[in-house]
Amino acid sequence: MRPRVLGALVIVAVGAAAFAMAFRAALSWVYTTLFHAHDVLGAFERLPLLARVLLPAAGGFVGGLITRVARSSGGGVGDVMEAVVLGRTRLSLRATSYKALASWIAIATGGSVGREGPLVQFGGSLGARVASWLKITGPSARALIAAGTAAGFAAAYNTPFAAVLFVVEIVTRVVAIETIVMILIATAISTTLVRETVGAGPIYGERTFTISTPRELVAHALLGVIAALAAVAFMRLLARAETLFASSRLAQPWRATLGGLIVGGVACVVPQVAGNGYEPLNQILDERYTLSIIAIVVVSKAFATTSSVSSGTPGGVFTPSLLIGGGLGMLWGALVARFTGAVGSEGTFALVGMAAMTAATTHAPMMAAVLVFELSLDYAIVLPLVLATAIATLVSRRLHVESIYTAELTKKRRQDRS
Repeated sequence: MRPRVLGALVIVAVGAAAFAMAFRAALSWVYTTLFHAHDVLGAFERLPLLARVLLPAAGGFVGGLITRVARSSGGGVGDVMEAVVLGRTRLSLRATSYKALASWIAIATGGSVGREGPLVQFGGSLGARVASWLKITGPSARALIAAGTAAGFAAAYNTPFAAVLFVVEIVTRVVAIETIVMILIATAISTTLVRETVGAGPIYGERTFTISTPRELVAHALLGVIAALAAVAFMRLLARAETLFASSRLAQPWRATLGGLIVGGVACVVPQVAGNGYEPLNQILDERYTLSIIAIVVVSKAFATTSSVSSGTPGGVFTPSLLIGGGLGMLWGALVARFTGAVGSEGTFALVGMAAMTAATTHAPMMAAVLVFELSLDYAIVLPLVLATAIATLVSRRLHVESIYTAELTKKRRQDRS
């Protein structure tokens, strides 16, 4: 590897990690200083009902205004995929920064979107900008974009191996030695820096779950099918809602304002829909919710996320998908325990549901399995993870050819042709 490329790689990895830490710290500051709460869920549980409605609407308005004024709607991860694979899409760090600001405002005000979207896109755009600064072209430039993308993902979830697989399975879909090496280095640097700030443990905490009998693998296989059906329904719901918002007479920022208003209305009854879903997912894994509340949260989160994302609010659906999958897994685990008498932990089904839902929406089974393993550090769930993610991907691809990211890329290409 040439010294100039190595230097660029270090800059990109450090920059992506620094951006992720700043993004996270700024959100934490808002919750603790303005709302006197530890997180968005705590903040919304304290807010009066009118504030729960108006706050996400205001965040949607400001975010929509930023994207409209800056003309930074972009293609998100689809742009990164096209830039890495084809090298013909020019990523704009300026546009990505505006999108990240709009996404941060939406998340801070309770919008139902994930924070991984801006972190991944910023890492990729930073890679493109650094390559341009240092006059790095060709495969090395595309590898820098891929490395920045992986660094952003690793910084978002503290999962270096899953970050590598995210790029390999979703973004590049090919394996080139130079790209893999650069991704590994960038991921190691980014993860190390982030762990110095947020800690080295799994972001969803350390738990020990068990499988009582090998026969439970059948139940986990069926969970893969259930997650695939839920994922396909979720992706179709997102596409349908996006069409409805686009066909309306509302332009930005009013479209995103309406999306935020819907989220706020749902949050009046189910405050767990606010934010990306990290906090209620931890509550589910700790088995602090009743099954009826989990069912309500799952349905409400899917609806709220659809309202935010389809109305044009910048952000990701990755973490919301983890919450939906975790809730489905917990519900399925309780049903299995009731009718079979299995004594294994229902939390195992929640973790496997997280992975299966992610695999079904992204069509990336290895990434999904490794991601949840790194999030939990629980080796006992490896076999059900592998089985459920494989089945979820197969069923999802049969029912819905496009993944949530390739659908984004296809939509962008259609817009370019029109």
